[in-house]
Amino acid sequence: MTKRGACALLVAGVVSLLALSFSGVWPSTPSLAGAAPSPTASKSGTGAPVFAYYYLWFDRPSWDRAKTDVPALGKYSSDDPKIMRQHIRWAKQAGITGFIVSWKHSATNDRRLLTLIDVAASEHFSLAMIYQGLDFYKRPLPATRVASDLDLFARVFAPQAPFRGFWKPLVIWSGTWKFTADEVERVTRPVRDRILVLASERNVKGYERVANAVDGDAYYWSSVNPDTFPGYREKLEIMAKAVHARAGLWIAPAAPGFDARKIEGTTVVERDGGKTLLRECATAFASKPDVVGLISWNEFTENTYVEPSKKYGALYLQTAARCRPGSSGLPVDGSGSDYGIDSSAPGHGFPSGLVVVPVTVAMMGGAVVVSVRRRRQGPSRPVANAASSKTTS
Repeated sequence: MTKRGACALLVAGVVSLLALSFSGVWPSTPSLAGAAPSPTASKSGTGAPVFAYYYLWFDRPSWDRAKTDVPALGKYSSDDPKIMRQHIRWAKQAGITGFIVSWKHSATNDRRLLTLIDVAASEHFSLAMIYQGLDFYKRPLPATRVASDLDLFARVFAPQAPFRGFWKPLVIWSGTWKFTADEVERVTRPVRDRILVLASERNVKGYERVANAVDGDAYYWSSVNPDTFPGYREKLEIMAKAVHARAGLWIAPAAPGFDARKIEGTTVVERDGGKTLLRECATAFASKPDVVGLISWNEFTENTYVEPSKKYGALYLQTAARCRPGSSGLPVDGSGSDYGIDSSAPGHGFPSGLVVVPVTVAMMGGAVVVSVRRRRQGPSRPVANAASSKTTS
């Protein structure tokens, strides 16, 4: 071997060892495709996949309204496929299996969803959909419009490859608590043979009210304070049991914090340097979910985002990579209080968006195959759909 060849091998070896030691991955690196763990839920819930809620409503001027932070990628437009691709690659590096993308029918939303579908398909990344059933003022849309939009989704978008991760494309109907049980049944009946529709109810009574018309429940609980809300863990476990008793899918929530004061909110849940997200992940997994719904990828108005940002760097994406029982920092049994998060660790304050992920995730490879097990359906219930809602209570 020549001297130059030996030097090249030595350099390559050092680089490989550093990569394994620090698991550092630059944002432009398309490695780790398919790094997400198996999404099949186990009895303990520890095998449940993590899906992050994802929003397509950003134009460049959006970042100048009601925001306290901006993305590390800059004030982007949700029309940009390069931004979508980077989001997906970062998410996969952190072990996130898919996005639950926010949608309702409009020319802009349809165009952006089609772009996201194309990018997700090329990256072998899974998608589900959360239908925004309330308007800007939290009023319910006409049930006839919801029915029309879900039919459109089932015909045009749902057959695309990224939505094939579950046994049928999965939809969460945000705001079901604003609709009567009869309205929910009339909307879901024509589409449940094609898509799963989950409710977004916030308690057992609400879920039982619509349970016969849906395929489960996804609770979008972004504003809970895990340290002060009485019976927080018990509430999620009780809801999970109610949903599973009807053979439904249960999507448990976990968020890194909350602050909607820029839009006249009053509740603030401190991020606590990543500890809040790990506490909420532990609680979500303790409820034995079929999916953990990470709130959120990029909800910058309510400050629940984990996307790398100017203020936090990659800290919350790093933390999301640890949001799994048995991973570094999160106890297998969902217990414990001190997760050892160091807010000054590498990645905090990195506006370039450098992502550091666990070695175990970095060494995973291959394509992601999302296959949440189909629960046994009751004798009078056909395979159905699932819907969830965006709520801050």
